[in-house]
Amino acid sequence: MGKKSGSLYINPKKFGAFAKPCMKEMMSFLNCLSLNQINDDKCARQKELLGACMDAQNNKNRKAWGSINYHLQRLNKTRK
Repeated sequence: MGKKSGSLYINPKKFGAFAKPCMKEMMSFLNCLSLNQINDDKCARQKELLGACMDAQNNKNRKAWGSINYHLQRLNKTRK
């Protein structure tokens, strides 16, 4: 089942299947910050690992066929 927020229907099962890349690195960085009273100088290693993971994910998710907005605009032009 889903929850209604206004007139929007949200299916929680659909969002449960998303992969969470870099979650382990982010949790270790946040735990380090918590242990060191938000002093990120002591968490340089975790910060570096998180940055490397995020950079790797940024390059992976790039689609060769273009963005969804481009295709929606293209389809809208041919519809008129």
